[in-house]
Amino acid sequence: MAKRVMAAGVFDLLHLGHVHYLTEAKKMGDELVVVVATDVMVAKRKHQPIIPQEQRLALVAALKPVDSAILGSPVDQYATVAAVKPDVIALGYDDYHRAEEIKAELAKRGMGHVEVQRCPRFDEHDLNGTRKIVRRILDLYDPTGKEGAP
Repeated sequence: MAKRVMAAGVFDLLHLGHVHYLTEAKKMGDELVVVVATDVMVAKRKHQPIIPQEQRLALVAALKPVDSAILGSPVDQYATVAAVKPDVIALGYDDYHRAEEIKAELAKRGMGHVEVQRCPRFDEHDLNGTRKIVRRILDLYDPTGKEGAP
């Protein structure tokens, strides 16, 4: 029987850190289903996304390790877990979710069999995170209209 892995994220300003996360998640099973957070959920939990959800979904779906990509629930992330029926939930190394809390909530909802695993850290590139990319853009931007040095 194929082992289904679920990975989830915002995937705003797609970068090598995302590719590393999804590549590592794929190694945890046979099928990788990626849940892309809706604009509503991202705005509620993190920030207003830069890239609209439909475009983020299309970009993630085009990545080599991804077998399928779907939009998550705008109100309940565990409803999405129930719909996907994963054997494993793969967390990014810097994901703010705590594995213990996820396992406890899964158990309460009758999904205690689902494993929760954290992917290894990715340090091979200085622009391996959306916030780092935004910071770099802001560092290069000069409000006087002159371009900054790369």
